[in-house]
Amino acid sequence: MLPRRDFLALGAATAAMALLPGRAFAAIPTGVKVHGLSAFGDLKYKPDFAHFDYVNVDAPQGGTFNFSPPNWGQNQSPLTFNTLNSFVPKGDAPQRMEMCFDSLMVRALDEPDAMYGLIADGVTISDDRNGFTFSLRPQARFHDGTPLTADDVAFTFKLLKDKGHPDYSLSLTHLDDAVAKDAHTVELIFSGKQSARTILNVVGFPVLSKAFFTANPFDSSQLNPPLGSSAYKVGRWSAGTWIEYERVADYWGNDLPVNRGQNNFQRIRIEFYQDRTAAFEAFKKGEILYREEFTSRVWAKQYDFPAFTAGKVVKHEFPAETVPSMQATAVNQRRPQFQDPRVRRAIALCFDFEWTRRNFFYGSYERSQSCFEKSDFRAEGTPSPEELALLEPLREKLPPEVLGEAVTQPASDGSGRDRKQLGKAAKLLAEAGWKRSGDFVVNDKGGRLPAEFLVEDETFVQVYSPWVANMKAIGIDASIRLVDSAQYQLRQSTFDFDLISAAFSFSATPTRDDLEIFFHSRSASVSGSRNLPGTSSPAIDMLIDAVGAAKDRESLTVAMRALDRALRARRDWIPSWYLANHRSAYWDMFGFPGQKPDFGFPVEALWWIDKGKAAKIGKA
Repeated sequence: MLPRRDFLALGAATAAMALLPGRAFAAIPTGVKVHGLSAFGDLKYKPDFAHFDYVNVDAPQGGTFNFSPPNWGQNQSPLTFNTLNSFVPKGDAPQRMEMCFDSLMVRALDEPDAMYGLIADGVTISDDRNGFTFSLRPQARFHDGTPLTADDVAFTFKLLKDKGHPDYSLSLTHLDDAVAKDAHTVELIFSGKQSARTILNVVGFPVLSKAFFTANPFDSSQLNPPLGSSAYKVGRWSAGTWIEYERVADYWGNDLPVNRGQNNFQRIRIEFYQDRTAAFEAFKKGEILYREEFTSRVWAKQYDFPAFTAGKVVKHEFPAETVPSMQATAVNQRRPQFQDPRVRRAIALCFDFEWTRRNFFYGSYERSQSCFEKSDFRAEGTPSPEELALLEPLREKLPPEVLGEAVTQPASDGSGRDRKQLGKAAKLLAEAGWKRSGDFVVNDKGGRLPAEFLVEDETFVQVYSPWVANMKAIGIDASIRLVDSAQYQLRQSTFDFDLISAAFSFSATPTRDDLEIFFHSRSASVSGSRNLPGTSSPAIDMLIDAVGAAKDRESLTVAMRALDRALRARRDWIPSWYLANHRSAYWDMFGFPGQKPDFGFPVEALWWIDKGKAAKIGKA
């Protein structure tokens, strides 16, 4: 954090950043129970709404949906699992364990940040706007029939704050207390130091059973399915191989407006494969029914198998969500050789996206430039006056490029070895004190500059090999290390790598908590955080505070663009590529709503089995 004198010296930026928690949700009255929350008070659905507009309330229920989830969070892995506790920093949990647990409120996928009551039927905000009192539905139950009470909620938030995965614990840093007022009333009390929109994250956290986790350890040794409360529960499973989630017939929340038209499959099955080829072969055989295709070569060349040519399998591109996303390579500044930004820039110049796009991606990906791609938060051109009000006082704490044109990754000549760009990279290394000695550059002690990519998939060995070859050409001791999923997860969570690539999506209305886990000094040393490069900058911290302080969407956009400029100028992350759409492939046996929501795409929750289609392709 900045010393107090530096904070006061921020001058005009201080006023732009300042927003006390007392002004959070200013459009929502205090002392009155409300049915929903949103960052700026804009709620589409009224208290008596029947269901979300993007669902089919008449969708039939039943059948098995065996799919390959395209995304995951916390300690989950797409390749294996060795724990059923998805809420702790360590271990590999199966994807979609979150489907088994209800939360106080749930997000509407056709609004950027609105939350509506699930376990809670409403919330009352205190006069100082630091306290949130939730009225719990008395019918809420765990899967064993026991009541879900305020004691469980209070227990959960204290547990996640103390021992939970950083995705949870960092948002709860300023939670002072969680108090069960009675069996159906719980109050969350914050210190006043929290982000104005912290509560939007917190109300979506899973509520756990106090009885279960009092009797069982809250750690990664847990292969006993935790007691849940939601539409699905863990059914059969084989550790590391497959898991099934069974729909709960007497689920207490079936008829709530936030659930109607959703959770239509009787069984959701996920199988785990160590490589993409095996997963694709399973899809071709109909053992997997839905997948998103992330390998351009496969999408372009390998959908020629019998089921596809017979029309049983469909390829379809659905529009991507209108949320900021980042796919990039983190350069780990916990390693001394990467602390000079000139070295990070030199590494970036060795990546020939144009050659990679032509030879590996079949022209399907676009070059990413921003940490918040595909959104209005992507900085363009020179800073606006409003952005300058935030950036100018931080001039001495940020790279000089931040006040000019937004930093972009230059286009190469597409040859695979652009001599001009490699020459610039070599010059940057020399300026940073790395001198050529034979095949390598060395520092003043004669030590080489190692740069090892950590990957868990053979596909990335192929994609990154030309990048590594270019780094070697300018004297970097570059290499690729392919490891198994368990080792990859462990090394990522403990920051034991040089270079590592990742893809993330942010909320359409990012909160300070969303951003802290990726970019804030506080998360740089927290194992399991998403701050993979080890970004630690008081100026970045202040810009994240500005995002958290935004009083409306306009000021939020200004703060996010300023943050984007600063992150891009620091070059902690090397932006890589992105897709404009979801490349979906599925066996033609499903129904789905005609209009995809703008802020989410949970196929497993919104789709259903169309028995007529299934019969036509022999899947009835």
